[in-house]
Amino acid sequence: MKKSVFMGTLATAALVAGYASATTLEDVQARGSLNCGVSTGVNGFSAPDANGVWQGFDVAVCRAVAAAVLGDPMAVNFVPTTGQTRFTALASGEIDILARNTTWTLSRDVDLGFTFIGVNYYDGQGFMVDRALGVSSATELDGATVCIQTGTTTELNLADYFRINNMTYEPVPIETNAEAQQQYLAGACDVYTTDASGLAATRASFETPGDHVILPEIISKEPLGPLVRQGDDQWADIGRWTLNALIAAEELGVTSANLEQMAAGTSNPEINRLLGSEGSLGEMLGLDPQWAMHAIAAGGNYGEIFAATIGEATPIGLARGLNAQWTQGGLLYTPPFR
Repeated sequence: MKKSVFMGTLATAALVAGYASATTLEDVQARGSLNCGVSTGVNGFSAPDANGVWQGFDVAVCRAVAAAVLGDPMAVNFVPTTGQTRFTALASGEIDILARNTTWTLSRDVDLGFTFIGVNYYDGQGFMVDRALGVSSATELDGATVCIQTGTTTELNLADYFRINNMTYEPVPIETNAEAQQQYLAGACDVYTTDASGLAATRASFETPGDHVILPEIISKEPLGPLVRQGDDQWADIGRWTLNALIAAEELGVTSANLEQMAAGTSNPEINRLLGSEGSLGEMLGLDPQWAMHAIAAGGNYGEIFAATIGEATPIGLARGLNAQWTQGGLLYTPPFR
């Protein structure tokens, strides 16, 4: 018995050693492209444009990582995933990173064996109804039929909210945002519930967006962010600090317009360290000195990406709110680049 246990331990150790011998960074570099899990299509966050090129707020994270690692923001294979399939795709190694409006929770972080590399959008769950229903508050939804994506935190939040408020509802399960939109517009459900940002993105795609109301209640905290598999700290660090670089660049005034000029050197040591003209931060990550510069060049800093994809001047029309820099009353704050 002792021998079999010992041999089993050796076999397990060999498997772990074999798995660890090729890091995610090495796999991505050898492949020459990043495999990024995204949604099946949420306007403003991740969706292919008319030419089939993926665009959006979440897409920009993967393009920045690809730029940091490979020097090419277009070297990304986008893999559409649903609420049900996204975690399997990441756990199985089909994708290297998941950037798909996914809420950071304890069980996903710990029990499912993933590492969230940060929050790129602070959100909360809301409700959308047809204006013709005359509903002005979620507390008036007793007995409603509700379209809800399966395999999401939204399901549990919805059950909790209705239970707390002594209301009943009939769930209409859906797999994708496109299906939710179709069912909602067809009248299969009275209400569509998901993250408030997702509701804004969905409503913006309607023929008559003004006919639909997003109710004032936000019933949950939904810190949305990219995630990777546990067990490869270097890859998690690369993803985390690439996202941090985009956020820090906005705070430090580094933009796509002045990037080249600032990369030549400034009087601010943190900007110099960020852009690689001082220090060895890139070497610490296993990347070249200009890794962050490449990431920022991919789509601009965090503020530029937000404005271009989901900001108030876009059809999505989201205000910065909690997603403003900490200096502007928001929650965006990165550790120092030193």
